Amino acid sequence: MSHSSKTPQAAKTATAIEWIMPIAFILVFGWVVWNGANYLIAAPGAEATEAALIRRYGMADIWDWIALILAPILFALGVATARRSPMEWEDFSLPDRLAVFIGRIAMMLVAILVGVMFYEVIARYVFAAPTLWANEMSLWLAVFIFLLAGLYAMQQRSHIRIYLLYDVCPRWVQRTFDVISTGLILLFAFMLFWGGYNEARDKFLRWETFGTAFDPPIPATVKPLILVVVALVALQAIFNLIRDWNLAPVVHSAADDIDEEELRRLREQVSREGVGEEDVTRGRVQQTHPRADD
Repeated sequence: MSHSSKTPQAAKTATAIEWIMPIAFILVFGWVVWNGANYLIAAPGAEATEAALIRRYGMADIWDWIALILAPILFALGVATARRSPMEWEDFSLPDRLAVFIGRIAMMLVAILVGVMFYEVIARYVFAAPTLWANEMSLWLAVFIFLLAGLYAMQQRSHIRIYLLYDVCPRWVQRTFDVISTGLILLFAFMLFWGGYNEARDKFLRWETFGTAFDPPIPATVKPLILVVVALVALQAIFNLIRDWNLAPVVHSAADDIDEEELRRLREQVSREGVGEEDVTRGRVQQTHPRADD
């Protein structure tokens, strides 16, 4: 596979800013989402639902507006500071950076989800004091992770694909398959918008909640997010089609799943320890030094 000479070098280790930016964005955007009803009350044209919302939530305060201003700034900084790791796709233009940073957000959300579940297990089974919010929070986070990771997987070309027929076809037939698959993605996105836009808009404008004791606004946030992410996935599919159009044919094999950079580091580490060369494809260590009794 040929790539442009302008492809940036992959970062061997993550810098502090790559951890800070996703976490900072999650905290600020989480504040915005949790207080979303406050913004709807202040928005023009929301008179129909304003009375019901204001009785429960109240008006947006200075911290709400600061968070709303900071959220896009942190997102832009996160996209600008995103770095490609050795195992990620080599193309790294602006749309790729956006998808990769969204992937970083999904990764941080996984850690938060694990923390929430761990807290609930300890609280429930050690202290006999289960929470009212952990179950809904876990569900909410899992939906965000699933959707955001889907966009990242599209940018990385890592969705499940069956190459049995694709690999034996000439390049022009492969391009035809790529066009058809991209067209089907666009058709799916169009039909989803056609059938789901009105429902997503209504749930968002009335800030529909989950109806539990914790009562998070899962319907109000998840329904619109589905449409936004599907639109981004469709755009990323078009971008992938354009970027991959002139690539040389690639024959896929099990070796595609091997990270050469990680394999090199493992070999260096094992060699320094004097054990031998680790063959990660077989999951065992191959001794490169002859035994003393041979």
